[in-house]
Parts: sequence; C-alpha cells; structure tokens
Amino acid sequence: MNMNILIYTTQTCTYCNLAKNLLKEKKLQFTEINIETDLNIFKELIKKTSHKTVPQIFINEKFIGGYTELYEYLK
Repeated sequence: MNMNILIYTTQTCTYCNLAKNLLKEKKLQFTEINIETDLNIFKELIKKTSHKTVPQIFINEKFIGGYTELYEYLK
C-alpha cells in the first residue's frame, strides 16, 4: 500500500513521538514538519483542520486526526 504520510509535530509532544514510533514500527515512511520552526505553518494548519493540537496527521492529503485516529486507521 503506497501512502503519502505527513505529520505535524513539536519536539516535546508525547503523542507526536508515539505516532512517529507507530509509523516506524509499521515500516511506513513519513514526512515530519515541526511547527515550532515556523508558527505561520501552525496558523495555516489551524485554519485547514480547526485543530489546535499536535500531532496532526495527513495520509494521501486527507486529514485523519492525531495519534488515536492514526492508531485506528492502521489497525
């Protein structure tokens, strides 16, 4: 299954680390964007998803949610 996975994170986010570890365990490649490097990215993300928390995960350009949703998606 070919998936384009994009995950928005911060350095200290526990659920971000859990999500990245889950993806690594499943041997799925992903692109990580740390929102702390540019707060404008986060502002745009909030407009796009209406969520103010991380991680925010997109698979094939579709917003699926955070860690819990990723876990369910990959079951």
